[in-house]
Amino acid sequence: MLEQIVNLVKQFGQDTVVNNPEVPNEYNQEVLADASSTITNGFQNILAGGGFENILDLFKGGGNKTGNSGGGIGSLLKNPIVTMMVGYFISKLVNKYQMSPSSASNVANSLIPNALSGLINQTNDPNNPNVTLDNLVNSLTGGNDQVQESNQGGFSLQNLLEQFTG
Repeated sequence: MLEQIVNLVKQFGQDTVVNNPEVPNEYNQEVLADASSTITNGFQNILAGGGFENILDLFKGGGNKTGNSGGGIGSLLKNPIVTMMVGYFISKLVNKYQMSPSSASNVANSLIPNALSGLINQTNDPNNPNVTLDNLVNSLTGGNDQVQESNQGGFSLQNLLEQFTG
């Protein structure tokens, strides 16, 4: 599951980071890795602090159902989880890579919400059984990356999410 986050960051980072002259080319891979760790560490910190309900709210309301980056990203930028991740990533870009605050803000406000929107869309896609909320939470908490399907009567976070999203 963490691999999906890395792949989404790479996908959306192509224009935002790699093709961006404001990000020095020698830092491209490091910046993408830092974006991935910002997302995973952000989720881990929220889970550790008992904020699973906040993550559930993000996944049930933050995904862009239309499949483009229109309204979904705007709503994500209003989410406190996303705001926290973007702020942390801006700080890292400014302090570690000496980017200007405006350049760092442009990169972070594009890359983090787009990658999260992609993750939310994949998680909410019933045709993508490998990317589920169960697998995400399990991989973030150090469990096996693939959770057994809960058709044996067990509790499923994905089923809970689907009750909220239809």
